[in-house]
Amino acid sequence: MPSLQIRELPENLYDKICALAKKERRSITQQTIILLEKALEMENQRKTNRQILLDQIIQETQTKYNFSDPVRLIREDREK
Repeated sequence: MPSLQIRELPENLYDKICALAKKERRSITQQTIILLEKALEMENQRKTNRQILLDQIIQETQTKYNFSDPVRLIREDREK
């Protein structure tokens, strides 16, 4: 199994991980792995949520203002 070494970890962050590990009755290593997994899942979920929101905005904007496809408009203009 791969290992990870972190240099110059801020002491306050280390203390928080230690306190959380003690509270959850885990080793520091186990707690750190869990925190990393949660952080990565949250980041992926945020990206997904942003993409969903962007898609909704684009769809609502096109519906409300009836925007035409820009590629089609450019082609029509070039054919004139």
